Amino acid sequence: MKIWIVLGAVNMFLSIALGAFGAHGLDGKISERMLANWQTGSHYHMAHALGLLFIGLLAERWGASSLVTTGGWLILAGIILFSGSLYVMALTNVTKLGIITPFGGLAFLAGWACVALAAMKQAV
Repeated sequence: MKIWIVLGAVNMFLSIALGAFGAHGLDGKISERMLANWQTGSHYHMAHALGLLFIGLLAERWGASSLVTTGGWLILAGIILFSGSLYVMALTNVTKLGIITPFGGLAFLAGWACVALAAMKQAV
């Protein structure tokens, strides 16, 4: 489905822009710990943006099965919760936002589990 290609491409753009901003715009302006959090958010953002592109290709090949679509939405939620919470935490130094981050990680795991289940259904 085109939506996953669009969302993947937009998130790739954002991950690159935010990664560059962290490397060039935040260096020396926030603590090393917060900069490391930013970099972790950027890394996971980019990896899962690529995943959304991959889901777009799977959806076109297999059809928009509910498992593939659910996996895509969970991965998008993971980007928002995981990477987003790390970005906001780094900028605000509000470490309590870190409580949100694991929910994003769980969304990533659930999303990839959905994709794996969809693949197993295709193999049958």
